[in-house]
Amino acid sequence: MRNILDFPTSFDPPACIVTLDRNYRSTKPILDAANAVISEAAERFTKDLWTERASEEKPRLITIWDDTAQANYIADRVLEERETGTPMKQQAVLFRASHHSGTLEVELTRRNIPFVKFGGLKFLDSAHVKDVLALLRFAQNPRDRIAGFRILQLLPGVGPTSARRVMDTMGESAHPFEALKDVKAPQRSGEAWAGFVNLLTALSSHQVGWPGEIAAMRYWYEPHLERLHEDASTRLADLVQLEQIAGGYPSREKFLTELTLDPPDATSDQAGVPLLDEDYLILSTIHSAKGQEWENVFVMNAVDGCIPSDLATGEQDDIEEERRLLYVAMTRAKDNLDIMVPQRFYVHGQHSRGDRHVYAARTRFIDRDMLPLFEAVSWPVVKPEEQARQEAVKSVRIDMAARLRGMWS
Repeated sequence: MRNILDFPTSFDPPACIVTLDRNYRSTKPILDAANAVISEAAERFTKDLWTERASEEKPRLITIWDDTAQANYIADRVLEERETGTPMKQQAVLFRASHHSGTLEVELTRRNIPFVKFGGLKFLDSAHVKDVLALLRFAQNPRDRIAGFRILQLLPGVGPTSARRVMDTMGESAHPFEALKDVKAPQRSGEAWAGFVNLLTALSSHQVGWPGEIAAMRYWYEPHLERLHEDASTRLADLVQLEQIAGGYPSREKFLTELTLDPPDATSDQAGVPLLDEDYLILSTIHSAKGQEWENVFVMNAVDGCIPSDLATGEQDDIEEERRLLYVAMTRAKDNLDIMVPQRFYVHGQHSRGDRHVYAARTRFIDRDMLPLFEAVSWPVVKPEEQARQEAVKSVRIDMAARLRGMWS
């Protein structure tokens, strides 16, 4: 038997060493851009990644008009890639905060594009959005018992028995909303009952007008939101976004029809995951995407205020964490990376054709020196004849403005 001291105390290094800075996922152009982003960090905790996956295709910086155009671009590209053989499961849309995907989720729903969301409930599946949409459905159809049953129980002191009694009374009348006015207020509903009846009366008679109806519902719902949810301010931001989305539709009827919404569930907010053999698009917060990879990745809202978040720019450490999040998002992509840069964000609380907005700046983490690492794309591409038409319209508007000024000079 050999003594343990007879064994060698040193070993020759193995012939092949695998280091942790190799990336087997992304192409070289994607890694070059991601490394450039992280290289600006105040303190480097991440090595420059390298890869043997060569490619001529740079990541794309997509300059786009607004949030609605961003949603349309992503939906179009996802479908195009699916037609060329890339399953939707191999495509992902990443965003800094869960509520950033609201407009996209509505567009995907409108087009019947299945998706799963990680890092927050689906926009249309969250309780507060379901509540407002149920109210809208009830105003549209007072015989929708599922919507009415859900809304009535938002009121203090109204339980299943009281809600059922109110719905039965309305159902027996040829004029349900008129019958609602004569219903005796539930004992513990207090002033909330009168406000509820007044709101439904205004909505049913179209006194408010579209999309002002969404704003009216939001104002009515806000005190109930604060009573029912601790994170009311976050949920209220979702309702503001819903109001902005609704402004893109000409009427209440069109809005409900285009969304093809299922009746809101009265008890559950949770979004189900499709079966494993189904194909669906991945939506995810960047935090929830760590450790994942997809062939195609779309990064939404790469503008200051979103990445970095306007809530995370107070301290240098917070800003550096935001930079690392963008780096994480970029390195989830294997073959194609589209980074979206919307130019305008609309101000809420204006009429459906209102154009009040603020301009957004490209994220500070992609500076001018990095631009050669990206392919710059503007979308949609304006055809020469369309450009000429726009210029003609613009000149007519200028002439008309000058003519009006002349009337008062």
